Amino acid sequence: MSDWSGRLHRYRFRSEWLLPAPPTVVYAVLERAEAYPRWWPQVREVTQVDDRTGQARFRSWLPYDLTVMVTERTRDPGTGVLEVTLAGDMGGWARWTVRPGHGGTRVVFEQDVEVRKPLLRRLALPGRPLFRLNHALMMRAGRRGLAAWLARG
Repeated sequence: MSDWSGRLHRYRFRSEWLLPAPPTVVYAVLERAEAYPRWWPQVREVTQVDDRTGQARFRSWLPYDLTVMVTERTRDPGTGVLEVTLAGDMGGWARWTVRPGHGGTRVVFEQDVEVRKPLLRRLALPGRPLFRLNHALMMRAGRRGLAAWLARG
């Protein structure tokens, strides 16, 4: 694969969420991936495969699903880090970092992935701005959903 092609299909994302709950509570919710569909509308399904692996299906604003195998790489409540590797329609990694923040918790989500789904690869150049917008909308909805979930107590 050429460098140009690799860059075209690769995405690096970073989102920051401020949440009015203690870091230990936020971390406890984030480490339960099987519950994400209850509070994050774009996480349509999570199926546990074993103690460290699950399959997840996502769909945001654009009309396509992404299905990935998610494998735990780091689960460290002491440092507030949850990190996974991704394989399937996207390959790469994602990481949550949970720290104390103003009035509660500061959560940073980072992701470095290569899109592997054939349709998205074919539409990589014209679709890139829409794919980035799609991700931003998904992350905004995730923050709202998690804040509402935490507010329930």
